[in-house]
Amino acid sequence: MSDLLPGDYPDFLKELKAKIKARQTRAMLAMNQEMISLYWEIGQQIVQRQEQSGWGDAILTQIEQDLKREMPDLQGFSRRNLYRMRMLYLTYRSQGEFVPQLVAQIPWGHNTVLMEKVKNPIERDWYIAQTLEHGWSRNILLQQIESNLYARQASLKKSHNFEQTLPDPQSDLVEQALKDPYIFDFLTLRQGAREREIQAGLVEKIRDFLVELGSGFAFMGSEYPLRVSNQDFFLDLLFYHYRLRCLVVIDLKIGEFKPEDAGKMNFYLSALDDQVKHPDDRPSVGIILCRTKDKLIADYALRDLNKPIGVSTYHLGKLPPELQAELPTVEQLQQALELPEPDAEES
Repeated sequence: MSDLLPGDYPDFLKELKAKIKARQTRAMLAMNQEMISLYWEIGQQIVQRQEQSGWGDAILTQIEQDLKREMPDLQGFSRRNLYRMRMLYLTYRSQGEFVPQLVAQIPWGHNTVLMEKVKNPIERDWYIAQTLEHGWSRNILLQQIESNLYARQASLKKSHNFEQTLPDPQSDLVEQALKDPYIFDFLTLRQGAREREIQAGLVEKIRDFLVELGSGFAFMGSEYPLRVSNQDFFLDLLFYHYRLRCLVVIDLKIGEFKPEDAGKMNFYLSALDDQVKHPDDRPSVGIILCRTKDKLIADYALRDLNKPIGVSTYHLGKLPPELQAELPTVEQLQQALELPEPDAEES
């Protein structure tokens, strides 16, 4: 049968499948937007009647029971979900008469996580934008929120020399990709684990490691070999970042950052750019991951180097409260970045 098909049939079928998939995606997005808009309107009507006529929260139970009796096949209108619809309207009504466009573009499950877990509007909008950009699932979104990704990615404690070694806008993009600290809570290692144990654990759990690194990283190998003047050198972990279009070297340290670590990374990047980097790639980037660092020492160590290097810390297991407390608050980030204060959120 395949011998009787026209020669251009495979291309036709490929194009047809692409069109079907694109229309299906558009239909799902449109359906999601309609559903979020409906939930917004229901939440709006409930709030207005509570404010104008003094309805209490008990009315939500009555609505659930009446809808279940009169529309038994209807799903998604439990008392809990009706409460969330009310919360949707209260959360965003200061932004206008209709549900914000970005909010309507992410699934309802993502919205409920954001409303319940993230109270600051600027931080919440950031997570919405990241979800849309990277296609996070609900579980990944929850994981990123619980690991305080917003504060870690915008951390004022970052140490790097990207502004001096990379042109705009590449320097900003690389800086945005750097976190401090990195959280390796997916590793089941003792706190005194050695470098090789941590490295092996990260390779074994490479999917979880890539999630923590952020989108765009592709794993190229561990103990990646370089040969310089008949001597062998091995890079702990090598990645390619397809969005930044550059190689990324990660060097693991089990102790505190030392100035000589920066010189070693500078050497690695010089050899990597000369021997491995494609001519069309941008300059390779180095990330030194250590258990602790003194920011001033790290800044001095990086200041006069000519290769782009960042120094970050990592933690095995969930971030303890004392380290959580060291991360900047949303208000501190707003002040440092000169962002306007958000309007007071209604509860």
